[in-house]
Amino acid sequence: MSLDTLTSQPMPIRARRHGDVVQVRGNGREINLPVAHLGGGRLALRLASEGVPTHNETLAACEALSNHATEEVLVVLDRALWRAREAQLLKSGCAQVLDGDTLGVFPELLWQLPDLWLPEPQPVFPQVMMPGPHGAHPLRPAKPIGTLYHRYIPWLDQVFSLRALEREADLPLFHHWMNDTRVAAFFDEAGTMAEHQGYLARMADDPHMMPVFGCLDGVPLFYFELYWARENRIGAHYEAGAWDRGWHVLVGEEHARGADYITAWLPSLMHYMFLAEPRTQALVGEPAASHHQQIRNLTRSGFARVKDFDFAHKRATLVRLERDYFFKSRLWARPDPEDPGRPLRLSCSALLTRGNTK
Repeated sequence: MSLDTLTSQPMPIRARRHGDVVQVRGNGREINLPVAHLGGGRLALRLASEGVPTHNETLAACEALSNHATEEVLVVLDRALWRAREAQLLKSGCAQVLDGDTLGVFPELLWQLPDLWLPEPQPVFPQVMMPGPHGAHPLRPAKPIGTLYHRYIPWLDQVFSLRALEREADLPLFHHWMNDTRVAAFFDEAGTMAEHQGYLARMADDPHMMPVFGCLDGVPLFYFELYWARENRIGAHYEAGAWDRGWHVLVGEEHARGADYITAWLPSLMHYMFLAEPRTQALVGEPAASHHQQIRNLTRSGFARVKDFDFAHKRATLVRLERDYFFKSRLWARPDPEDPGRPLRLSCSALLTRGNTK
């Protein structure tokens, strides 16, 4: 389904892990679910005295166990205890039967569900191909408004969110950031208020571009321009998929720079773009080839460096992130494995094979 047209309703359920307990809050109540360590990254989620959580409370608890882990994690549910939720968990696709006694909630499946991060899922947008500058591309859905995405970032203890830029209300902040000498040095859009008003108006009229603010606890700190790659200038330099997407970024506030922040906004932005349109199989970027620090940040975050090429205004590096790799490698979780060369042990491909579920 296409989830690119959303409202600004807040997501009601939040979960945080506190040691061996996951605290879930929402819908006017709080429940505390015990966690037992089974070894090898397997975490058994138990029931609380309040009874069986709702489906979304269960998903939120599983998110809290997998949103920041330095090792692989598999959430294990005792089927006898969780029988009231089993059918819905299996139907959603996040859980799989491991054996006669247990279900496994796989993070690589869970994090592809929109329920916890997107305020209001939308039905699939029909695909009709239209002529374009670099070959046919799909007719694009209307641009979303309001809040697009929420995610709790445990290492910052803040909520990262994305919201669509509002042309008039956000113009002063956009103008201020674009005229910051640090930003202007690489974004190269310094100008007057009237020029920036025109810039945003042109973007509003362009179906393939979407301006977005990134916020922490509701405060805008980052600006992103999301685009469909087929219609973009980058489409002249590689064979873009019909739903491939790209992005530009600026960090508006100096204090929001550094590893703690980039490991929050970068994977969250990628997560949103994959959730917003499940037909998106790859995300691309084209940083300046001379911007070595940005390219290092991107490659550390899972992007492959494909090639260098020339725009009229700069020499660029094409970077690409595949959907399958993002979810299988848990790139949202800031992982730091002791042995990155070790084969995955708790993935679907490793466990959902006859005789290999123990």
